[in-house]
Amino acid sequence: MPVGLTILLLFQLIGEILAYAMHGAVPGPVIGMALIFLCLLLFKRRDRLKAFETHTLSASRLLLANLGVLFVPAGVGIVQHLDMVADRGPQLIATILVSTLATLLVTVSTFLLTKRLMGARKDG
Repeated sequence: MPVGLTILLLFQLIGEILAYAMHGAVPGPVIGMALIFLCLLLFKRRDRLKAFETHTLSASRLLLANLGVLFVPAGVGIVQHLDMVADRGPQLIATILVSTLATLLVTVSTFLLTKRLMGARKDG
C-alpha cells in the first residue's frame, strides 16, 4: 500500500512539474493521471514490471473505496460557513445548475462526435 501511494504521488508530482512548465495550461493531476495511464498500458505487456501495476491498482482501489471520507472536509466547511451559504443560496444553486447542464451538454456532444468519428473510421 505505501508503495502504491508513493507511485501515485510521484506521478502527481511529475504532473505538477509539467503543468508548472506549461504555465498551468492543464492541471498537474490530470497530466499525472494521463502519464500513469500510459505507463500502465505499457507495463501491462511486460511481466517484469507487473509489481508496478499491482501496487498502483491496490492503492487506487483503497482510495476509491474510502472516497467518501475525502468529502468530509468539504462538508465541514459548508457547515462552518452555513450563514454565507444561506445568504448566497440562490446564486449557488443557479451556478451549480448551469455548470451541471453545461457539463452534460459538452459531455454528450463530445460522446456523439467521437461516436460519429469512430463510426466513420470503421466504415471507411
